[in-house]
Amino acid sequence: MSDPSAPLLACRDLDLRYGARMLVRGLRWDVRRGERWAVVGPNGAGKSSLLRVLAGAQPPGAGTVALAGQTPENTAAEALAAIRAFVADRWADPFGFTARDTVLAGRFRLRAGDRDGGAAALRFLEQVGCAHLADRDVRGLSRGERQRVAIAAALAQETPLLFLDEPVSHQDPRQRGSVLRCLIGAAQDDAGRAIIAVFHDLDAALRFATHALLLTGDGTWWAGTAQEVLTTENLGRLFGVPFVEAVAEGRRIVIAE
Repeated sequence: MSDPSAPLLACRDLDLRYGARMLVRGLRWDVRRGERWAVVGPNGAGKSSLLRVLAGAQPPGAGTVALAGQTPENTAAEALAAIRAFVADRWADPFGFTARDTVLAGRFRLRAGDRDGGAAALRFLEQVGCAHLADRDVRGLSRGERQRVAIAAALAQETPLLFLDEPVSHQDPRQRGSVLRCLIGAAQDDAGRAIIAVFHDLDAALRFATHALLLTGDGTWWAGTAQEVLTTENLGRLFGVPFVEAVAEGRRIVIAE
């Protein structure tokens, strides 16, 4: 039996390069069950590239990544699909799948015993406010709707790790709040998922995160609890503009001056 206290994600001395640029140097980072990590940094800092490395879609420049104790490069694709789900910031839909079938595709690894797959697909669509789109062709959905279907398909994989690239970038204010509540609930449920998400929207990051990883783009990084890391001082150093902090209805808000 695996140790429930062991990290679901462990990076050791990880380097990430883009050409001659060292984006991340010597990343040593653990992520555990129930944690919600926001990855924040300026444009070009390597956030999306790091997410692909963590998910096993590309190798690191140096160092190691372990997902639930397994190294992605030495793990079969179907076994890796049982450990992590990944939502990119764009989608290619060459075929006319319905939203329901798109979510069911996320459950392919569960096919042997998935007798209730159709009901499960509807349940996950409902969680992201898309149950009414179940029979719609995904090619005809808006970008916000398509993004929520992609999140539903990732949740339907029922993996302990979930990687998301800009999960609320195409959402209106109402749907943004719904998606964030859904993701927070997914990390707090009995399965105890860990979620790592890239954000440009700092208000969404503050609402979502228990922890944060800040990337500068010059190799340096900071990691810790959201309260410790997502400060006006750190964000000012990160983005090169001053920030001020306010509290509204008990919730922290940071605003660039």
